[in-house]
Amino acid sequence: MHQNGDLILGGLFEVHFLTVFPELSFTSEPEQPYCEQFDMASFQQAMTMVFAIDEINKNPKLLPNTTLGYHLYDNCVKLAVAFRAATALISGTSETAFNLNCTSSPPVIGIVGDPGSTHSIAISSVLGLFRVPMVSYFATCSCLTDRNQFPSFFRTIPSDAFQVRAIVQILKHFSWTWVGLVYSNDDYGIYAAHSFNQDVREQLGGCVAYSEMLPRDNNRRDVERIVRVIKTSTAKVVVVVSTEAYLLPLMDEVSLRNVTEKQWIASEAWATSPIFLTPRLLPFLGGTLGIAIRRGEIAGLRDFLLRLRPDMQPGNNMVRIFWQEMFGCRFEKDGMQTEDDNIMLCAGDEDLSSTNTAYSDMSELRASYNVYKAVYALAYALHDLTQCEEGKGPFNGHSCARISTLQPWQVVHYLQSVNFTTGFGDHVSFDKNGDPLAIYDVMNWQPNPDGSIRVHKVGVVNEAAQTEHIFTLNEDALFWNFDTKKPPRSVCSESCPLGTRRASKKGMPICCFDCLPCADGEISNKTDSNECTVCPDEFWSSPEKDCCIPKKVEFLSYEEPLGISLTTASIFGTCFCTGVFGVFVHHRHTPVVRANNSELSFLLLLSLKLCFLCVLLFIGQPQLWTCQLRHVVFGISFVLSVSSILVKTIVVVAVFKSSRPEGQNAMKWFGVAQQRGTVLILTAFQAVICTVWLSTASPTPHKNTHYISSKIVFECAVGSVIGFGSLLGYIGLLAAISFLLAFLARNLPDTFNEAKFITFSMLIFCAVWLTFVPAYVSSPGKYSVAVEVFAILASSFGLLIAIFAPKCYIILLHPEQNTKKAIMGRPPRNK
Repeated sequence: MHQNGDLILGGLFEVHFLTVFPELSFTSEPEQPYCEQFDMASFQQAMTMVFAIDEINKNPKLLPNTTLGYHLYDNCVKLAVAFRAATALISGTSETAFNLNCTSSPPVIGIVGDPGSTHSIAISSVLGLFRVPMVSYFATCSCLTDRNQFPSFFRTIPSDAFQVRAIVQILKHFSWTWVGLVYSNDDYGIYAAHSFNQDVREQLGGCVAYSEMLPRDNNRRDVERIVRVIKTSTAKVVVVVSTEAYLLPLMDEVSLRNVTEKQWIASEAWATSPIFLTPRLLPFLGGTLGIAIRRGEIAGLRDFLLRLRPDMQPGNNMVRIFWQEMFGCRFEKDGMQTEDDNIMLCAGDEDLSSTNTAYSDMSELRASYNVYKAVYALAYALHDLTQCEEGKGPFNGHSCARISTLQPWQVVHYLQSVNFTTGFGDHVSFDKNGDPLAIYDVMNWQPNPDGSIRVHKVGVVNEAAQTEHIFTLNEDALFWNFDTKKPPRSVCSESCPLGTRRASKKGMPICCFDCLPCADGEISNKTDSNECTVCPDEFWSSPEKDCCIPKKVEFLSYEEPLGISLTTASIFGTCFCTGVFGVFVHHRHTPVVRANNSELSFLLLLSLKLCFLCVLLFIGQPQLWTCQLRHVVFGISFVLSVSSILVKTIVVVAVFKSSRPEGQNAMKWFGVAQQRGTVLILTAFQAVICTVWLSTASPTPHKNTHYISSKIVFECAVGSVIGFGSLLGYIGLLAAISFLLAFLARNLPDTFNEAKFITFSMLIFCAVWLTFVPAYVSSPGKYSVAVEVFAILASSFGLLIAIFAPKCYIILLHPEQNTKKAIMGRPPRNK
C-alpha cells in the first residue's frame, strides 16, 4: 500500500501468515515468493497506520504545511521477505540506489515496524548504520534495548524484561513457586526465557520445574515429548512465551492428549489471540491468565475502516487482496484478471458494516493502538523538528534541520525526546533505550455461553505506578478451570512452618526441600526460613521454636519440694540441737555431763546449731550478702565443731595419762584455759582464711548459662577456687587429725573413754565430705548447692547423733547409770 506525501513513512506488517517460495529452475529467472492466508487483524494494524497518517494530515496544528505519505509492505512472517521490504523502503525500488552522499532525503524518513523481534534485530542492525528511525509496535525482545547495537530503534510496546516482571508479579501474588516454562525457538522466546529464569529465582524465590523450547520446524515427535513433560510434571502452572505460529501444533497435541488441571500463563504474543479462543480448547485453556499489551481506543477508526473500498485505492494490492478474501471479488478487464484495473466484480451484497471479523473488531485495539502511537511519535518528532529556530538548533553550529534536506538521524534526535498524550489519555515517551513506559492488562480466558472463549480484563500491571500499586487484580472476576474453582497450589515442597528451616534435597532444585525442626535454643519466626536463629544468652526457644522466651532462672528455692525438705531438715537439726542443749543444761551437774567436759560439749552443741542454721543461707535466690555469708558461717561453724571435738579427744588422752603414775602432771599442761585457747586459735585461723578470701576474690551471685542450655542457673560463684579449697582443706585437716587421735585412743579404759564415739562421728564426717567433692563437681545447677547442703546436714547429724545420742540415752532413759559410782565403777573392758 502506498500514498505520496512531502515526507514518507514506511511500514512493515504481517498481512499474511505464510510465505510460499516457488520451485527453483535453472533455465529461467526465479519467480518471486508469494504470500498466503490473509490475516485480518494484521491488516487492521496496517490500516490503522493509514488512518493515523490521514488524521495527522487533517490536523492543522500538527505538521502544518507538511503532508505525510506512506509505503506499507507485507513481511509474510518471513525474515527474508521482511528484510527485502525494509531494503526497498530505505533505498527505493527503482534501479537508482540510496544516495550515499546524503544530499537529499531518502525514500522514507522512518519506519513503523517490524512486529517480530527477530526481524527487528536484523533490520534495525542495518538501519542503525544509517540512523534510520525504526519504531516497532510489537517487537519485545529485551536485546533491542542495546543502544550501541541498535542506536535508532524505538518501540511503543514494553520489552520482554517488563513482560517477564509482570508475569512474575502474577506468580508472586498466588505464591506459585514451582512452574514450567515453554518458549519458542526465536529471539522473542529465548531472551524472554533467560530473563524469566533469572527473575523467578531472584524476585520470586521460586524454581522452574522444566524449560522446554518449541521446535522451529514443528517436529511432531518433539512436540509430543514436551506435552508429556507438561502432563506428568508436578508443576500446576505452565508459562508459555511464544508466538502463535509455534503454539498451534503444541495446543493441538494438548487437546489430543487431554492435558487438563494445568494453569496456563500466556505471554502478550498470544494472550488475546483469536486463534485459540475456540470451544475445542476451552477444557484445556479455560482460565488462562495472560499479559496483554495496553488496550486503547481510537476515535473514528471504525468508520474509517468500514469506508474502505478497492475502487478508492486502485493501486493498493493489500486492499484488493482484502476485498477478495472478504467477499470473493474479482478484478477483471475484458475477461482477463489484472492488478491495475479498478473494475470490481463482486456478488453484489458486499458491505463491511455487516461483517464481524478481526478487521472490524474495535474491542481489542492493542497492537493497532501501538501502531497508532508509533505513527504519532514520528509525527510529533517531525513537528518538533519543524519548530526549531535558526541559531538555536541542536546540531552543529546550533543549526536546525530542514524538510527539504531532512536526514533520518535528525529525526532520531527529536524522537528520543518526544513527549505527548494520546486521545485515550496515555502518556507516550521513550527512555534512553527507546523503551516506553511499561503497562500491561491482565487477561483471563473465560467461557462464553456458546462454548467458546472470551478474553476478560481482570487487572493491570503498571511499572509507572507507586510501588504498592504496580499490580492490581480483581480476584472476584477470575475464572478457574479446576474442580475446586479456586487457584491451584503449585509448589515443589509446601512452605516450612515457623520453627523449622529448609534443607535442600540433593540433586533437586532449590524449591524442593525438607522442613527440619530447629535445634534447641534456635528459632525461625518466618515461613520458609533458610536458617534458624540462635537465641541470645538469657533466652531460649519456645516449645514451638518460633520465638525466644526468657530462660527459666533456676536456684534452690524455698517453694520447691527439694528446698522444703532441706529447710525442714535444717530446722529439725536446729531444734534437735536445742533439745540436747536443754537436756545438758538441765542435767549439767550430773556425772555424764560433767565427766565429758561440759564446757566443750556446750560449745560443740552451739557450733552444730550454727551448722544447721547456715543451711538456710544456701536456699533461696542468691544475693551478694548471702553468697559471702554462707561460706563464712559454714567454714567457721564447722571449724568450731571439729576443733571442739579435737580438743575433747586430746582431753580424753590427757585424762587417761594423768590416771597413771607416770602421767599425773598431764592435765596440768592442758587445763581449761588451754582448751579454750586451742579452740579459739584454731577457729581464728579459719576466720583469717575467710577474711583473705572475701577481701581478694569474694563470692558473688552469677547467672550461669553453661550448665544447662535451656535454663539460667543462678548460683554463687566462689570467686577464688584457692580460697574455697583452703576453707575445705583446713576443715578436712582438723577432721583427719581428730579421727586419727580418736582412733588411736579407742581402746582406752571405758571409764575415761569417749574416743570411740568421736571415732565413729569423725568417720561419718570424713566419709560424707570425701563423697561430697566428686558429687559437688559433677552435679549440675542447683543440685550442686543441694549436694553441699546435704553434706552439711549429714555431717552435722552424724556428729550430733554419734557424740550426744549415747549420753542422752543414759540421761533420759537410764538415770540410774548417771552416777559417779556407776561411771567410775565399771570394770575395764577386755581387749
